[in-house]
Amino acid sequence: MASILLVEDDDSVRTFTARALQIDGHSVDQAEDGDIGLARAAEKGGAYDLVLSDIRMPAMDGIAMATEMAKDFPDLKILLMTGYAEQRERAREVSAIIVDVVQKPFTLAEIRSAVSRALAA
Repeated sequence: MASILLVEDDDSVRTFTARALQIDGHSVDQAEDGDIGLARAAEKGGAYDLVLSDIRMPAMDGIAMATEMAKDFPDLKILLMTGYAEQRERAREVSAIIVDVVQKPFTLAEIRSAVSRALAA
């Protein structure tokens, strides 16, 4: 299936989401923050089918990470997620480089479906 980079600072959300994606047979690399996610993408030369990232994170947020990734890997699909309305609004600034924004909290079925749609986009 797909190779996915999951960037999420909340351990429980990251673990839940990784398991949900692995159920569908995806290979999931994980990062705890945007700066780590950016480094992982660079290490693999952008060879991910999808980057799934939270927006609000302590060191580098998902929007800053997406902006930087798009400079080096313009064809990389990026799907953001957030539980905050103001962060969802901020994501409009990068609508040209992201696939969509998933609203948190989400169910197992919702995140699996969102990822499937993003991969098909």
